[in-house]
Amino acid sequence: MKYKDYYATLGVSKTATDAQIKAAYRKLARKYHPDVSKEAGAEEKFKEVSEAYETLKDPEKRAAYDQLGSHAPGEQFQPPPGWERSFGEQPGGGGSFSFDDVDLADLFAGIAGRGRGGARRADMPIPGQDFEAAVRISFDQAYKGTEVEFDMSVAEPDANGVVRRVPHKIRVRIPKGVSDGQKLRVPGKGGKGFNGGRDGDLYLDIEVQSHPLYRAEGLDLYMDLPLAPWEAVLGASVELPTPAGHVTLKVPAGTHAGQKLRLSKRGLSRPDGTTGDLYAVAQIAVPTVVDDRQRALFQQLQDASTFNPRAHMSG
Repeated sequence: MKYKDYYATLGVSKTATDAQIKAAYRKLARKYHPDVSKEAGAEEKFKEVSEAYETLKDPEKRAAYDQLGSHAPGEQFQPPPGWERSFGEQPGGGGSFSFDDVDLADLFAGIAGRGRGGARRADMPIPGQDFEAAVRISFDQAYKGTEVEFDMSVAEPDANGVVRRVPHKIRVRIPKGVSDGQKLRVPGKGGKGFNGGRDGDLYLDIEVQSHPLYRAEGLDLYMDLPLAPWEAVLGASVELPTPAGHVTLKVPAGTHAGQKLRLSKRGLSRPDGTTGDLYAVAQIAVPTVVDDRQRALFQQLQDASTFNPRAHMSG
């Protein structure tokens, strides 16, 4: 079997007292607990720390472990006969550990602060952990608002103070007017508080899928409006789709490419009544297929016109 140095895992010496071992465990557990830590590989590290603590906190298991002698971490070695009866399972070799069975009071006692006289108050209220989740919604859902439902596994203390992961189906209302990249806070939907502490919050990272017509910038919407050359020159009334339905837009004569035609209060809106605008950005669309008559008309226009679109470029 391979040797694991539990003392090194906890960062204590082989002569460490029970109190020193417990203090080291609390410090590392707070650092690597998968419901708290953002460290890379936190869950695996937490299991290693908890496995070491499970052995060293028990006098009989610690004595059996110490009988294994000194070996390099990962070194293959042959344990002495009969050690399994004292230890119960291989120290890190074939046993398993689940962070679902961690004493929450023991884990968070060091966070709770100190009472009068410097004594730790293990019964001090501890707020639940905040969670973060990514939510992907369509443009229409962002425009109108929607509800999303997803499953989360939340760490909660049972009646004995033992943390266990409990599956929850969470339904959240997404208000209208949210934008891509926005972070929403949902109070009380995070981890359960301990000792009367408030429940944590759930933070939603909103991703809004792109729409084939509309581009959102804050509450304002932008869309490209293709115009035929004669519509841009002469002006026109065109039917335009908006998220709230079709409208008729008056295109003024002499509209140029890139010009923004504003439709007031046709953008995204928030529950508080704040509403953006919709901007139709003119694009001149040139026909690619023309018959002989159409070509002749364009030729007549060219012959009659003195318009030079590149006049500003001449020296």
